[in-house]
Amino acid sequence: MASTKTVKKPKAPRRKKVEAKSKGLGAQEISTAPDGLELSTLVAQDGGTVIGVYKEPLGGHPVVVAALPIEMVEPTPYQRDRSETHVKKLASAMERLGRFLDPIIAVRHDGKYWTPNGNHRLGAMRLLGQKTIVALVQPDPDVAFQILALNTEKAHNLKERSLEVIRMYRGLVGQKQGNESDFMGVFEEPHFITFGAAYEKRPRFSAGAYSSVVKRLEGFLEQPLAEALKVRDARADLLLRWDDAVVAVVDALKAKGLSSPYLKNYVVARVNFLRFKKDGEFDFDETIDKLLVATKKIDPSKVSKDDVAKVGGAPAEASDE
Repeated sequence: MASTKTVKKPKAPRRKKVEAKSKGLGAQEISTAPDGLELSTLVAQDGGTVIGVYKEPLGGHPVVVAALPIEMVEPTPYQRDRSETHVKKLASAMERLGRFLDPIIAVRHDGKYWTPNGNHRLGAMRLLGQKTIVALVQPDPDVAFQILALNTEKAHNLKERSLEVIRMYRGLVGQKQGNESDFMGVFEEPHFITFGAAYEKRPRFSAGAYSSVVKRLEGFLEQPLAEALKVRDARADLLLRWDDAVVAVVDALKAKGLSSPYLKNYVVARVNFLRFKKDGEFDFDETIDKLLVATKKIDPSKVSKDDVAKVGGAPAEASDE
C-alpha cells in the first residue's frame, strides 16, 4: 500500500501554575443554566424527573440532574464489554451501604439515554432490581464519544481501550465529516485504532507485545474517516500476519523446551530494528513487512534460555487480559 500521510498527536504543553480560586464559575454562578431547559422538557416527556439544572463549574456547560427510568438507559454501543465480576462487587458494596451516590453521565439519543460513563453502576443497579437511576444528563450528544476521557470507574487495559476506540470509529463513519486527524481528542492515540481493528478480527491478539513498534509507526491519518478506516483494517490484517509468524516461532521455542511468558516479547524485540533508530519516520506497511520477513528467518534451534531471559517488560500474554 502506498505511503499514507499522517500527523502526530501534539505533546501536551507543560501545565502552568495557576493561582488558587482564579478560574471557573463561582458557587453563586452555577445555579441557573437556561440552555438546559429544553432538555429538561424532553426528560419529563420521557418519564423522568428533573431534579435540577446547573452550569458545571469548569466550562460552564449546562447539566440536567435527572432521575431516569432505568429501562430507558443503556451503555453507548462503542464501549468495552461490562465486567460482570466488577458489577457484582459494586452491587454488593451498594447493598451494604444502602445508597447510590455516584450519578452516571447520560446523553439523550433517539428517546433513550446512552451512558458513556456509568455502565458498571447501571449494571449494579439493575442487578439490585432498581426502578430508577440518577444521571447527569448532557445536552451535547458528542459527549457520547468521550468514553476514554470520561470512563474512570474501572481501569482500561490495552484491549479494552482499543476496542472502544474502533467501535467509536465505526460509529462516527457516516455520522461525522472530517479527517481522522480531526478526532484526536476522541481517539486519544492512533495505535488504539489499529489495535482495535486487529482485536475485532482476533479477540486473543496480544497487542502489548507489538505496542512499542506500532506506537512508533502510527500517526493520525489525514484522510476522511471512511477512507482512513480502510487503511486501519488493512494495517490490522498486516499486523496479524506478523503475529502469525511470531506465534509460529514461539510455538517452536516451546516445542524445544523453552517456557517463559516473555517468548513473544523476545521474538518481537529480536527483529525490532526501530530500537536502534531514535529519529526519523518510517512507513507502517514497509516496516511491518520487513519485521515479518525477519521473524520468519529466526532459527529457533539457535535460541537459548539465556537469550529469552534478557528480555524485560510485562509478559505479552498477561498485558492485555
